Amino acid sequence: MLASAALGREEPLWEAGIGVAGLHFPDYRGSSHSRNYALPAPYLVYRGDFLKADRYGLRARFFRSDRLDINLSLGASLPVGSDDNPARIGMPDLRPSLEIGPSVAATLWRAGDARMKLDARIPLRMAMTIESRPRFIGGQVYPHLNLDIHDPAGFSGWNLGLAAGPVFTDGRYNRYFYEVAPQYATLARPAYSPGGGYAGTQFLMALSKRFPRFWVGGFARYDTLRSAVFESSPLVTSKRYIAGGIGVSWIFGESSRRVEVQPFGDERK
Repeated sequence: MLASAALGREEPLWEAGIGVAGLHFPDYRGSSHSRNYALPAPYLVYRGDFLKADRYGLRARFFRSDRLDINLSLGASLPVGSDDNPARIGMPDLRPSLEIGPSVAATLWRAGDARMKLDARIPLRMAMTIESRPRFIGGQVYPHLNLDIHDPAGFSGWNLGLAAGPVFTDGRYNRYFYEVAPQYATLARPAYSPGGGYAGTQFLMALSKRFPRFWVGGFARYDTLRSAVFESSPLVTSKRYIAGGIGVSWIFGESSRRVEVQPFGDERK
């Protein structure tokens, strides 16, 4: 898990910890088959000038101004054993994947007390499988609005994040997840090959707090695939779903060096 710093204080350059997270996710976007996961939850905060790890994710900041940031964006997907998914029985397994690429964030509004900020963000990520011979499987872009709130409703130390926006994916990405090649077609699963385009809309809410010796956080995501370019794939068995998770991490180490923490992840030595 990645976590946040408090507002307007000096904090360690780095913090480290370990914990556990419980997650509930569909096998892939559009699958009616979901799984529960219990995973180790490493806690890492690093407040460097270029490299940062915090509640906003792992970031390499390439450019920054008062209104515009260009960062590194990361994402991932979990593996799916096709024989365990009713819609994919007899098809190749889905390998875990890593997504990486640039993200542009523009500040649209900031509250006078620096406790709320509205951004427009555009992450563009290319995906590859994680296996002995990695394969490039396409890309996606997720333009969205992001609202960050410190101390929501007066709850001191808590951080609330809200995000919403459409997803767009290319044909190669969609074919990896939603194509049914002729050799895998059945009477109930006809051959199908999608192109690229609109891939649904996501809504995300995340809440977290850093306590003196531990961190707790959770999130919920609502996803709708109505009118997605691959909506008619026989592998799409649910056009909307809710995913979520919660994690707790014990913080066991921090640096003696301090940095000044500014609102919303901006640090100065």
